[in-house]
Amino acid sequence: MASALLSQKLCLRLGRGEFMITIKDNIIKLDFHEETLHCDIYADGMKWTWQYNYQPYFKYNGKDVLFSEAKNVSHKRYDTGIGFGLVSHYEDFEQVPELCFETYIWIELSTGDVHFEWIPITEPASGMDEVVWPGAMDFMCDSEDWYTLLNWGQGLLIPNGWETKLGKVPFDGRMCTEGSYMPWFSQIKDRNGYIAICEQPEDAGYRASHESGEAQTSVGMVLYKSLGSMRYRRTLLYHFEKDCDYNTMCKFYRNYTKEQGTFHTLREKAARADVEKLVGSMFVHAGIKTLVQPESRFFDPEAPDKNNHLTPFAVRTKQIRHCYEKLGIKKLYLHLDGWGDPGYDNEHPDYLPACIEAGGWEGMKELCDTIHECGYVFGIHDQYRDYYFRASTYDESSAIHLEDGSIPSHANWAGGNQTYLCATQAPYYVKRNFLELAAHDIKLDCAYLDVFTCNEPDECFEPHHKMTRKECLEFRSRCFAYLLSQNILSSSEEVADWSVANLVFCHYAPYDFMMRRPEEPKQGIPVPLFNLVYHDCVIIPWMMEKHENEDYMLYALINGGAPYFDRNGAYDGTDGAFGAGSDFTEEEQKKRCDQVASLHEHVAYSELVSHRILDKTGLRQQSTFADGTCVEVDFSKGTYKITVNG
Repeated sequence: MASALLSQKLCLRLGRGEFMITIKDNIIKLDFHEETLHCDIYADGMKWTWQYNYQPYFKYNGKDVLFSEAKNVSHKRYDTGIGFGLVSHYEDFEQVPELCFETYIWIELSTGDVHFEWIPITEPASGMDEVVWPGAMDFMCDSEDWYTLLNWGQGLLIPNGWETKLGKVPFDGRMCTEGSYMPWFSQIKDRNGYIAICEQPEDAGYRASHESGEAQTSVGMVLYKSLGSMRYRRTLLYHFEKDCDYNTMCKFYRNYTKEQGTFHTLREKAARADVEKLVGSMFVHAGIKTLVQPESRFFDPEAPDKNNHLTPFAVRTKQIRHCYEKLGIKKLYLHLDGWGDPGYDNEHPDYLPACIEAGGWEGMKELCDTIHECGYVFGIHDQYRDYYFRASTYDESSAIHLEDGSIPSHANWAGGNQTYLCATQAPYYVKRNFLELAAHDIKLDCAYLDVFTCNEPDECFEPHHKMTRKECLEFRSRCFAYLLSQNILSSSEEVADWSVANLVFCHYAPYDFMMRRPEEPKQGIPVPLFNLVYHDCVIIPWMMEKHENEDYMLYALINGGAPYFDRNGAYDGTDGAFGAGSDFTEEEQKKRCDQVASLHEHVAYSELVSHRILDKTGLRQQSTFADGTCVEVDFSKGTYKITVNG
């Protein structure tokens, strides 16, 4: 197996297995410690070792069970034409006698990448909850040159010693959610680093912690059960780099997605629908009808009409003409909430007809036609996950069913009592509703399918439409694909790695701090990890508020995104809608948006080639795009410099 470019050495001895591979000039060495079940990795002379107090374990019926509790444990050499390493066998657990599993830790010969595999051989019918393996790396060092990358929102860089404690990650760090736009994390020390990629992200997540001023950040993988058991092989890829930074890791992952066939650019999507009409547009987010049900958490019994509003379609039509005739806005996208008769976040998926009180189908068509007369773009808010009990065709049999046969329910949003629609049914409802819209001559350019890309994938135990989380994402993606087939640009709340194939744009893809009040301290340095991978794949609009100490417009520029001219959140105090920072006149806001939109016209189809932090505070940053355009901002001074190529 050895060649001029490749040689290998493997030895296994009692108490310890040692593995060494030389690939060109790169050396990867694995040390496996039989007593602790720990793995040390040496990459280019840099040692990566699991935290000393970590013990591999799984949860069974809510209790931690250590791998070492198996009465039968064995290790043997793993050697194939693609790599070599160690197979470990675990069986005969006192608490879980039915359980038998193996772990593979091996080095890929062609790349030097290290693979971790957890494989169930036999397991109980129920009770397995999660596997916490492999371990988090020991990352203790009082150095700002040591930092951790999390895909929480757009991207977060946490230097060792950062003064702010890391808060609770949304959705407990589950991948495919707001808490992890992409299924990886990374740590870099003295320009040597690794990226850990989870290859089954729908059933996985990460756990991260950082205490205020602490000289380390801890982050590790969690593998979750699927339909009540671990069910299938879980694989993780660890890639090691020298002389690297966060750009290096993002570009490695960008190439990884290309290898997987999941990378799809805006230019590719433009062959399926008219993407160009959204490039360089200003975004306007407005509504028609809001109705808060008494059981909703937003209902105020002291002022029952507080959140109930009605804006006729004719008012929005007048607003569009004002933008065109008085403000001279050239390109604009109207995202319309609450256009259906039930009101915003009510009775989904049975949302038709157009709001009767606001002017009905005729009023909606007049608005649509006016938008097109002005050369603008029209899209609607819609929802195919939340399944309201008040929906006219509500049928419990179509809802998500939990393992015990029950259905989840809550009354959080305006529509009150709800469960979740099984995603197997969603494509049918999408087709039904959009055909009805077309039948009333509502010519949509865009459509927003709420929460699909920010909330976790669902699983369903209902026998007639049993569904894994992976299948859930496939059905959600099918909804986006249907829209594109109708030349309707697809959108959802945020961005998620799995959706890139069929998602054209989103509501936002903010940094984590933008979802908290402006006065709250940052939990790290905001860096555009998602855009470094996918900038030329998805159009992202950005908040444009200017707060006392920070101008969000600068983040729109540094990310080469589109601007929000007007962003009216449905619920005050949520989703970054805090009611402040918008004291500009229309003319002032237009001038700011013109600058952002102009930049977007230049770089929308361009890769974000590199991003640089220019000082230790992270307040000076620079982005460079593939067409040569360079943007430099100073968040402390509120200044920017744009050098456009071409």
